[in-house]
Amino acid sequence: MNTNVNHPSKPRKSALVLFIHKLGSPPWFYAFSGKLIPWLWLLFGIMTAWGLYLGLVKGPADYLQGESVRIMYIHVPSAWMSWMIYAVMAGLGFITLVWRIRITEILAMSSAPIGAAFTLVALASGSLWGRPTWGTYWVWDARLTSELVLLFLYLGVMGLYNAIDEPRKAARAACLLALVGVVNLPIIHFSVKWWNTLHQPNSISFTGGSSIDASMLWPLLIMAIAVKFYYAANLLSRARVKLLEQDLRKAWVRNVVPRDLPRVGPDVVHRDRGN
Repeated sequence: MNTNVNHPSKPRKSALVLFIHKLGSPPWFYAFSGKLIPWLWLLFGIMTAWGLYLGLVKGPADYLQGESVRIMYIHVPSAWMSWMIYAVMAGLGFITLVWRIRITEILAMSSAPIGAAFTLVALASGSLWGRPTWGTYWVWDARLTSELVLLFLYLGVMGLYNAIDEPRKAARAACLLALVGVVNLPIIHFSVKWWNTLHQPNSISFTGGSSIDASMLWPLLIMAIAVKFYYAANLLSRARVKLLEQDLRKAWVRNVVPRDLPRVGPDVVHRDRGN
């Protein structure tokens, strides 16, 4: 008599689900991001050098704007990143509020200063580009004003997070503010269509034809990819430091990253000893 009983096997988790589960482990995230960061910085350096060479050296000047058009290779990628990072921050904030994953809290809050920096670069470079093009550094049109509002939203998220002592409560409050500010993103994007502004309409379309010449388009797209590598490398670097600050007294920090502890800073150690 056959006594073997075939028990139903447990369904295997998909690779994506397993990756998300591992992402919630601080030691695993710290080790994984540490391996990834040098490659991201390397790709950023290569892509930036390539894009700037094509744009500033090989690329032609514009027949109307002249050499000032080369500001585009800094201004446009920075503007795109200011919108993308806010969308990423808000998405991470939504995950934080719904599932309370601590790594997403840290990533969301680490995104804010990077996004604010890109927004500031976009505003400053746009101002410099506007002087020879429009005859003025600043006008209160819809695109520029909504981009300035985006900078204030970033600063608001950062200020609210730093105003609350408990990191997890601070992150949830700041994530809620980030979600409220998402309404500004479509206003920025469609402002040149909804209102009559000095800012030119979109010259690049991924669904239709682009009005920009290929000799300018390719350096611009390369720079757009390069700054994404910068964002990823900077984000993971900031997240690792913030993770060390929050878990300074936990065993995994002492066991896994003893050499990285001095990078956290003596002020953090002092605060930790005082608790």
